[in-house]
Amino acid sequence: MLTVEQVMASHKANMETLFGLTTKAFEGVEKLVDLNMTASKAALSEASGTAHTLLSVKDAQELMALQSGLFQPLAEKTTAYSRHLYDIASGSSTEFSKAFEQQAADAQKKFMSLVDNAAKNAPAGSESAVAVMQGAVAAANNALESVQKAVKQATEVAEANFNAVASTAVNASKPAAKKR
Repeated sequence: MLTVEQVMASHKANMETLFGLTTKAFEGVEKLVDLNMTASKAALSEASGTAHTLLSVKDAQELMALQSGLFQPLAEKTTAYSRHLYDIASGSSTEFSKAFEQQAADAQKKFMSLVDNAAKNAPAGSESAVAVMQGAVAAANNALESVQKAVKQATEVAEANFNAVASTAVNASKPAAKKR
């Protein structure tokens, strides 16, 4: 059924996919480390500036004004950080999903080729068994496509919810900062 060349080509393709995904995973980790380093440097710099400003406060009213002025930027920065973090995770997830879908499609094509080849070479009188097998394969393919569509829809809903929550958090912090 399968030749040595086909098996070797399959192994080569699998290795290329593995190394490609490993590279993408490392790129995601690098982006995450860069984001955290940038955020940490900014937080340290802002903490230093805030400490100097706090030391120059003359009365309680000035302290309250300073405190309310810090609330809005903090909410915006937290939301921006969360957004960057989500983008990194989402980008990595998308790369892995594409690779999985490609591998699944290739495996599906190869399996269908084997089923078709087996059907052509089946002994006389086994038509009903071949038809049952082809029907089962078709049903499995339909189920896989349905699951992939459901996962994509769930991902889109999760992203929309994340964006809505992030927007609400920033907008909610604006009136709170103004009240102080």
